[in-house]
Parts: sequence; C-alpha cells; structure tokens
Amino acid sequence: MASVSSSSSSSVAQKVAAASPMERNGLVSLDQKLAVAKRCSREGVVAGAKAAVVAGIASAIPTLASARMLPWARAYLNPTAQALIVSTVAGSAYFIVADKSVLASARKNSFKQVEASTF
Repeated sequence: MASVSSSSSSSVAQKVAAASPMERNGLVSLDQKLAVAKRCSREGVVAGAKAAVVAGIASAIPTLASARMLPWARAYLNPTAQALIVSTVAGSAYFIVADKSVLASARKNSFKQVEASTF
C-alpha cells in the first residue's frame, strides 16, 4: 500500500510543478528567446546578403575594367583570378555585416531584458 501512495504522490507533485507559474514562464520565456534568436539571425542574413551584393558589384566593376585596360592586369589576372577577387570581397562583406547585425540586435535585446527585469 505504501508503494501506491508514494507513486501517486510523485505524480501529483509532477502535476503541481507542471502547473506552476514558474514552469510555464520558463517554457514561454524559452519560446520567446528562440523566436527572437531566429529573427535576429534572419535580419543578419538579409543584411549580409545586401552588403554582399553591393560589395560584389563595387569590386567587380574596377576589377573587370582594370583587367581590360591595364597591361599588367591583362597579363596576370585571368578570369579565375578576377572571380576570386570579386567573390572574396563579397564573402567578406557578407560575414562582416551579418556578424555586426546579429551582435547589434543581441545587444539591443539584452538591454531590453535588463530594463524589464529591473522594473
């Protein structure tokens, strides 16, 4: 009989813990944090892609123009080298801007958490 009462009391304790406001707030808080993290990373990807397009165009024009006009560049910059220059600049711009964007939004959200917890 004692084993039945201990198992039923543990299930009651689990139900009480699951229904407690602390547990519900923890799950909601976790869901909110995941949603904010997804939004921040998406903003970073979009900002990085925009920067990569702009940097790619900005580096492609002088690279291609110099490969056509300058004798040194014509001799030493084959199409593979030109593509490497443009893609390196675009990739660098993507990662720099995406990283800055994600860090800025994380900083903004952490300040919101501090302000919310102090009041």
